[in-house]
Order: sequence, then C-alpha cells, then structure tokens
Amino acid sequence: MLNTYLILLAAVAAETIGTTAMQASQQFTRLGPTLLVIVAYGVSFWLLSLTLKVMPVGVVYALWSGLGILLIALIGFAVFGQKLDLAAILGMGLILAGIVVINLFSNAAHH
Repeated sequence: MLNTYLILLAAVAAETIGTTAMQASQQFTRLGPTLLVIVAYGVSFWLLSLTLKVMPVGVVYALWSGLGILLIALIGFAVFGQKLDLAAILGMGLILAGIVVINLFSNAAHH
C-alpha cells in the first residue's frame, strides 16, 4: 500500500508541474512550457491509472485533486505572487481536513 501512495504522490507532483507549466506557457504561446504541460499531464495520468488497481477511483481522485489544489495554491503564491483571501484559505483548509479524514478513518482508502 505504501508503494501505491508513493505512486499517487508522484502523480500529484507531475500534475503540479504540469499546471505550473501551464501558467508559464502564457496560454500555450511558449513552446517549452507547453511541451512540459503535455508530458507532465501524461505522466500524471499514467501514474494515476496505476493507483486505480489498488484504490477506488473516488478516493484516488479526491487525494490527487485535493493535494494538487493545495500545492498549486502554494506555488501560485510563492512563484507567481498570487494571493488568496481568507475564504479561499479556509476552503483549502477544509480540503486538507478531508484528505486527513479519508486517510485516517476511511476503510475505502485501503481495499
């Protein structure tokens, strides 16, 4: 099961790289970042598909998208100077709480 979580974390990392490159591509007008978007998302979806052999799609997608949202928000702030208001921060805190609840209390995450 640990390997499945490591693969899922790698999928999140690839998705985060792809989304960051999408911002840097300036609406797909820059070739390098555009190619990185395509490769990173391809790798992310492939890794995501591997986790579906072990975990239910709802749990996998919740973890993948939730962690991606949190990481992209941090990168948006640190790299692109994008700020979040209190409501956005609270909402993301709820997403993080959901991820913790799934991993600590759900039997669906481990089948």
